[in-house]
Amino acid sequence: MPARRFPRPGTPRRVATLSVHTSPLDQPGAGDAGGMNVYIVEVSRRLAARGIAVDVFTRATSSDLPPVVEMVPGVTVRHVSAGPFEGLGKEELPAQLCAFTAAVLREEAQHEPGHYDLVHSHYWLSGQVGWLARDRWSVPLIHTAHTLAKVKNEALAAGDRPEPRARVIGEEQVVAEADRLIANTDEEARQLVRLYGADPSRTLVVPPGVDLDRFSPGDRSAARRAIGITDDLVVLLFVGRIQPLKAPDVLLHAAAQLLADDPALRSRLRVHVVGAPSGSGLEAPEQLQKLAGDLGIADVVTFFPPQPPERLADHYRAADVTVVPSHNESFGLVALEAQACGTPVVAAAVGGLPTAVRDGVSGVLVDGHDPRIYAAAVHAVLGRRQLLSAGARRHAGLFSWDRTADALVAAYTSAAEEMHRATQQFRHPAIGPLRTLPGVQVAR
Repeated sequence: MPARRFPRPGTPRRVATLSVHTSPLDQPGAGDAGGMNVYIVEVSRRLAARGIAVDVFTRATSSDLPPVVEMVPGVTVRHVSAGPFEGLGKEELPAQLCAFTAAVLREEAQHEPGHYDLVHSHYWLSGQVGWLARDRWSVPLIHTAHTLAKVKNEALAAGDRPEPRARVIGEEQVVAEADRLIANTDEEARQLVRLYGADPSRTLVVPPGVDLDRFSPGDRSAARRAIGITDDLVVLLFVGRIQPLKAPDVLLHAAAQLLADDPALRSRLRVHVVGAPSGSGLEAPEQLQKLAGDLGIADVVTFFPPQPPERLADHYRAADVTVVPSHNESFGLVALEAQACGTPVVAAAVGGLPTAVRDGVSGVLVDGHDPRIYAAAVHAVLGRRQLLSAGARRHAGLFSWDRTADALVAAYTSAAEEMHRATQQFRHPAIGPLRTLPGVQVAR
């Protein structure tokens, strides 16, 4: 049996990143792929640039996927077989966590003890796996929830299903076990403490970033030519997964209100929806198209599939306003990307969006989901677009993935040093320090 390994203080050399239900290689904007995927990709790249190797474990969803993919030098994506490749919904994944955990532990067991210095889990399913890996490897568990069941259930959209009790219990367990909880905003940190009893001293606020090189102001006319529209149009943009939580229907109702208020606008107004059905939106995948027809605005609404980042930047640059009417957002990367391209945002004043959007400077925040209020907000932004565009660029410039990565490395280091100190409290003359497990008292 290999010698027992104890946590090493200092900056980690290799991180096991867990993303059970969605791969960083997936295209955001469809299925279960969204801001979390972008987060993992961008952070992993920057950790690798700092000399920290990253192994991302994710569930294989196709037999065609290679077991191992090098995303960039220093970042390896490992596809884990856990359950059937296809046709398995996110709500069915808890039954596959045992298989997923076994595969992660087997990978580590092929190396010398101490191969991974730390586990960073994303979303509660991964947190369950990370909790077991933490105790098996004696390394810190850093957890980022991305969304919280209790928060989502407090702000359900009409027709959306509440998150199940099993998820609530799973989140409570992970919150109790993680060495550090990473919140995107102060509001999320407060929610973790208020709703889940998180330890404030272990709950850190680390805002996500934006790729300021990829998402930047550019030639607006060129961007419009790239997506096939002319300079004289007024373009409202929605980007994201099409599901009740994201509330794209609010934008369509607001567009109908704008046309009711000013019928002459019809010849110039365009509403662009970039994304694909997801979650409960899969139950009626054509519902948004049907709504456009019912509202009499099908002629001004264009649907685009999810776009790769370079094409997505063109959509942001081409738009006059990006609308983010979600019922809940832990942060709102779409709002930040749009602003980085110089496009002001009208967003719901929920979750992390008041952090992602500076009200009156980079866009407008709206309380509630009344389409009439959204229509008025869009109209106000159009009247101040040039000023708000400059404010949007300045505000987005405050966020970068490099800052996010630096803050995460600091969190990793402090967690490792704390665990190292804890293991030094108990020593046996023959075998050295003994790890105190949760719920176990060590006699002196």
